Amino acid sequence: MTMTAFINSPAFKALVGLAIFYIGLKTFAGGVKSMGNSEDLNGFISSPYWMFIGGIVCTLLWQSSSLSTTTIVALVSSGVLPLPSAIAAVLGANLGTTGTIWLAGFFVSDGMPTGATRQIAMIHTGVNTLMAVTLLPFVNPIAKFVGRF
Repeated sequence: MTMTAFINSPAFKALVGLAIFYIGLKTFAGGVKSMGNSEDLNGFISSPYWMFIGGIVCTLLWQSSSLSTTTIVALVSSGVLPLPSAIAAVLGANLGTTGTIWLAGFFVSDGMPTGATRQIAMIHTGVNTLMAVTLLPFVNPIAKFVGRF
C-alpha cells in the first residue's frame, strides 16, 4: 500500500478525526475548568432561573442541545456549576432546541412555517415548554434525588 493510498483510506481519516476530536475535547475541558475561578459569574451560576434562560439562549445560538448539555456536564464535574442550576440549564437547553425546528420550518416554507411543519413545530415547542415549566420549580428536590446516585 502506498503512502497516498494509506492517507486517503477511510480508517486513517477516522483515526485523524478522533484524534482532533480528543484534542478539542481536552482543550474545551481545560477552558471550562478555568472558568471556575471567575467570580463574576457567581450570581448567574447560582440561580437556576438564570441558568434556565442561559440554557435556552446558548442552545438557540449554537443550535445544539448536545453541546449545551456537554458544557453543563463539564461545568458540574469541574465544580463550577451547582446541580440545581445544571438541571435548570438542561431544561433550558431542551426548550432552546425547539428553535432549530422553527428555523428549519422557516427555510422549508420560505417564511413562517405552515401546514404540518407548523403543527410539528408547535407541538415540539409546546411539549418542551410544558415540561420545563412543570419541572423548573422542582430543580432543588430533583437535584437532591439525583445527587444520591
